Amino acid sequence: MLRREYIWQVPVRLTHWVNVLSIVVLSFTGYYIGNPYITVSNSEWWGVYFMGTVRYIHFLFAFIFVASLALRTYWAFAGNEWASWRNLFPFLNVEGRKSLGDAIKYYAFLRREPPEVIGHNALAGLTYMFIVALYFVQVFTGFALLGQYNPSGLWYKLTGWIFGLVSNQNIRELHHIIMYLIIVFALQHVYSAFLVDSEEGNGLMSSIFSGFKFLSKDLADRVRAKR
Repeated sequence: MLRREYIWQVPVRLTHWVNVLSIVVLSFTGYYIGNPYITVSNSEWWGVYFMGTVRYIHFLFAFIFVASLALRTYWAFAGNEWASWRNLFPFLNVEGRKSLGDAIKYYAFLRREPPEVIGHNALAGLTYMFIVALYFVQVFTGFALLGQYNPSGLWYKLTGWIFGLVSNQNIRELHHIIMYLIIVFALQHVYSAFLVDSEEGNGLMSSIFSGFKFLSKDLADRVRAKR
């Protein structure tokens, strides 16, 4: 019999969905900024400054995304064990390395049953380590490009040094490439979530809305022991 346990706290779920919305909006607007694929007549009242409006939305959601990252980073230190930053580095301890090996065997079809875990499995945690790194690089390159429009402003003072090392065009290309990598990750992330939920029957998909997962008695007892 599986037991219903509260795993994902409100800040984890909130930042997850804010990130989803932000990435969708940033991807559409960012692609348009790099390659305007919509032709708008200047006879329309909103057409004269359409690019400016798209750029405004892009940077608005960039700030929202940064705020979400800041909250999730804080919660990685203030939240429960399953929201901890340590989950991004499963290779740092013996249990994590074993769990990582089991997850790799499962996805490589060398193990029939998926490893049963309370939060994310170790392979997912390791993947998130790289994704979080991409998030921060994306934020840095984005604000570096923004800073160029006002060389006397705060953002250029914080990020302008990068242009002494890398050209503007290379920064734009990197920003664009990371967008595609994040989109590919998002597709894989949704597939894996459905797969694990189907294989384990632990309510993983619904847990990102409710916070509750369904665990075996042993894992549920571990959760309750940590409260």
